[in-house]
Amino acid sequence: MVMSPDRGGVFDVLRNMVRLGLGGPVAGGAQYVSWIHEHDFVRAVEFLVDRDDLAGPVNLAAPGPLPHRAFMRDLRAAQGMPVGLPATRWMAETGAFVLRSDTELLLKSRRVVPGRLLEAGFEFEHPQWSDAARDLVRRARAGAGRVPARAGA
Repeated sequence: MVMSPDRGGVFDVLRNMVRLGLGGPVAGGAQYVSWIHEHDFVRAVEFLVDRDDLAGPVNLAAPGPLPHRAFMRDLRAAQGMPVGLPATRWMAETGAFVLRSDTELLLKSRRVVPGRLLEAGFEFEHPQWSDAARDLVRRARAGAGRVPARAGA
């Protein structure tokens, strides 16, 4: 998941859940979450475009995937929300149905590591989720995720 403070993205949805006190672990929280900060994503793509010696698939994910429970705990800390109500699997599925979404991002474990990217010498600006979450929350609060008004509106 590419994390950005832009409105409507996955970070915006997760942050809104946290702001409402719903940002606890889902289905126990043991499933792994792989993520990447938007700036590292862009930098990694530029890094790969400039490399002629790399071919084939390269994972674009931060080097520190973590369990959903820890992921949401760090997001709550960055947001300043001390509590997050947990959700069972059926609660997540019901919420996804209402939102016309899918629970796959919440329930399926993904432990992706950027081995080839690191071996090629790429250095992440945001390798740890706790630091990335603080940066994204700060930028969201500052309005970095606002959709610009249309001309003449």
